[in-house]
Amino acid sequence: MTMFDYLEGMGSMSGHITISIWLFLLLVLVCIFALLDRILIPSTRWFFRRRINKVIEEIGTRLDIEMRPFQLTKRQVLIDRLAYDPKVIKAIKAHAEKNDMPIEMVQKKVVSYAKEIIPSFNAYFYFRIGYWIAKKIARLLYRVRVGLFENDQYKNIDPDSTVVFIMNHRSNIDYILVAFLAAEKTTLSYAVGEWAKIWPLHMLFRFMGAFFVRRNSGNDLYRRVLERYIHMATQQGVCQAVFLEGGLSRNGKLQEPKLGLIDYMLRGFDPQKDQDIISIPVGINYDRTIEDRSLLRSLNSDMKKRSLWFIFKTTIGFVLRNLTQMLLSRWRRFGYACVNFGKPISTKAYSNKHQITFKNLPRKQRFPEIKKLCDALMTEISDVVPIVPVSLVCHFFLENIDKGLIFLDIENGCRLILQKTKLNGAPVIETAHSTRKKAISEAVSLMLLRGMIKESNGIFSCNDAEIHLLQYYANTLKPWL
Repeated sequence: MTMFDYLEGMGSMSGHITISIWLFLLLVLVCIFALLDRILIPSTRWFFRRRINKVIEEIGTRLDIEMRPFQLTKRQVLIDRLAYDPKVIKAIKAHAEKNDMPIEMVQKKVVSYAKEIIPSFNAYFYFRIGYWIAKKIARLLYRVRVGLFENDQYKNIDPDSTVVFIMNHRSNIDYILVAFLAAEKTTLSYAVGEWAKIWPLHMLFRFMGAFFVRRNSGNDLYRRVLERYIHMATQQGVCQAVFLEGGLSRNGKLQEPKLGLIDYMLRGFDPQKDQDIISIPVGINYDRTIEDRSLLRSLNSDMKKRSLWFIFKTTIGFVLRNLTQMLLSRWRRFGYACVNFGKPISTKAYSNKHQITFKNLPRKQRFPEIKKLCDALMTEISDVVPIVPVSLVCHFFLENIDKGLIFLDIENGCRLILQKTKLNGAPVIETAHSTRKKAISEAVSLMLLRGMIKESNGIFSCNDAEIHLLQYYANTLKPWL
């Protein structure tokens, strides 16, 4: 080859190359992805990690009940730990043998259960975003009041103990209300039902530390995985919140306790060796429960079940009506939302008093003992459920169902009921006469607005079509009357 031929070849290499526009765009996208993956995303992760660590350090100095390392562990690590737990592995082998399935397939199913259950707790989201949202929603909808708070007793709780808030369940707003009120003291991990898996709620609940539970699941393998997760979280000292009734009260009364979650916590509990589990009873009550009519409707088996479209349409209509009233400055809050926190109850002290070691009891003997404990906890909850103005007014109207009443009659009647409940040990807080009168007046106005009572020329009477709704709210006073 001559020098001329070589130079001619070099010249041909410096020519233009033509490619399709789609290939060019693909190359650009690959370059952008590489730029994000190597430079921007690591920088962003570092930025957010720094903010999260700063929040953790700041919050850690003021929380009475500290965040546990378990909550700050990477989610994938917890998933692996749960999926390869010795008791879960044993359950996998038994399930595979019973159903003639490959162990790998059962293991894959268990990993999916673990991913479904385990939360993605984010301290920055919990305290900087979740807390702000919860506070705004709670205070937008209600006048929020904390009636009782045994602060000195909480400060004396052993910091190595596992704290469990045991609550009644009035509304789905309970999650928001208690998380907001407890945020100055601790973080809470809730068990939430399958309704919360709707996008984007499921992401919000996961970031807030909630774990998902399939209610009434008959799947033994799933229940074993759930049990081991709750056992792990309890042993690691994660502060939890449990609705002991297992679901919303449909008639306003406290329901029988559900034993499942408490049994999972105590199944391996040894009072001589394990850290204490401290239960704090929490009573919640509202002047207006947003779901009240839907809950009452569910009690009637003859009622036709409403479609998802109807529920969606009704919910959107409710939100739009309230937004319109806000824009026109006609909107009113839904009255009071009150929370009482009771005295801490030590599981170690309970076990020693009754000479019980839950860990050593077989299932048939353990469940009756768990039932006794849950009944005792439910009594403690009942003792701190707040008395709200609407409940007083509803009870008085039901006592005078066929009478026409003036406002003075209502005020005096509610005062007498309040005195009676106080004598019977109800958690009544003394207030000025003017404050009580204003609260009763606002409750009457709220009930008129909702059509629960009628008014004509200053005379008030029951709306016969809403008797069940009046009973729903009056039922919260039953333990004291």
